Amino acid sequence: MAPTAGRRARWALGLWRACNALMAAFFALAAFVQVNDPDAELWVVVYIIPAMLTLLVGFNPLVTGSFIWKSVSAVHILFCLVWAASLAYSLLLHAQHNILHEEEGRELSGLVIITAWMSLCHSSSKTPVGGRIQLLLAIVIALFPFISWVYIYINKEMRSSWPTHCKTVI
Repeated sequence: MAPTAGRRARWALGLWRACNALMAAFFALAAFVQVNDPDAELWVVVYIIPAMLTLLVGFNPLVTGSFIWKSVSAVHILFCLVWAASLAYSLLLHAQHNILHEEEGRELSGLVIITAWMSLCHSSSKTPVGGRIQLLLAIVIALFPFISWVYIYINKEMRSSWPTHCKTVI
């Protein structure tokens, strides 16, 4: 017996909320691990804003349609895009290793994750759960940072060239 449309919609909404909860936790954790970074104040704010916005979406997916939510997220997305572009340009000119071995590469990765997730949430204002592709994209984006952190944590060789403040957080 095939599930009804109502059941599918509830399941999709639950999955969307779970992805938002996972991303809110990631952004909050990313803000927390900035404590010993030389420019921690800046990075904590960069991660706390999407953590709060994402938490709001997890509680009420329709919040993405509000003027305040859309405005704050749009400004933050723009800020992250401009900063990511400048970091990418700097990496193209000066990168010596894999981008994750460079401080700017790790910063760029964080900004790309923020921009991708916030853009996905921003686009969900018309249909809070979106279609299957949007939901699949949400699952992939939500799992990517955690899988990456586990990989980096296990791979000690990757962390060996990192500055001390990056090695001592977790």
